[in-house]
Amino acid sequence: MMRQRLRTRTSRLALLGRVVTVIFALALIWYGLMVLLLAAGVSADTVNAVSGYRTVFDELSSITTADVDDGVTRAIVAGAGLLAFVLFGYLALKELPRPYLTRSDIELSADERGLTTVEARTVERAAEIAARAHPDVSSASGRYGTDDLEVSISVQRARGVPEVLRDVHGRVRDALSEHGLPAVPVNVNLTGYDRRTRRELN
Repeated sequence: MMRQRLRTRTSRLALLGRVVTVIFALALIWYGLMVLLLAAGVSADTVNAVSGYRTVFDELSSITTADVDDGVTRAIVAGAGLLAFVLFGYLALKELPRPYLTRSDIELSADERGLTTVEARTVERAAEIAARAHPDVSSASGRYGTDDLEVSISVQRARGVPEVLRDVHGRVRDALSEHGLPAVPVNVNLTGYDRRTRRELN
């Protein structure tokens, strides 16, 4: 069995999420250092002059219910909290890794004379040509995965789509067999149709 490399997709917004993570980590490191200074015997006034931790704590602890009792202040606080939740939650989702298997050459046969392989694009191209041979198919694109072959097609007419999908499926399977390519499961998907014939759906 051939080994395949595992890669991860990263979003461009992941960089922003990492910046936020770095800032948060630096804040933890900074105030961790303040705790070490306090543990080492440095006076609380000196540490507060450097970090302001006691000043910030006193300001936050002095906030009472009366300070946020009016509707405008509550709306602002609630809106800020909701915005922070949505923003940081979205950035956290973008940080999650999205692994996928890289495509590799397909091994057809191996004997004492060598190894016969084809690229994944070869299978995709054969499927696309077979799909476009149908008179009602205007465009086709293939995507060979590790276990199946996805063929996306656009048709010229909206009528008779089920028959077109079945016929294209059979054409692709026959093309794979004719060219000696792997007989993998074939999935045919409809992605669009000619705009001039959209009224046929009404």
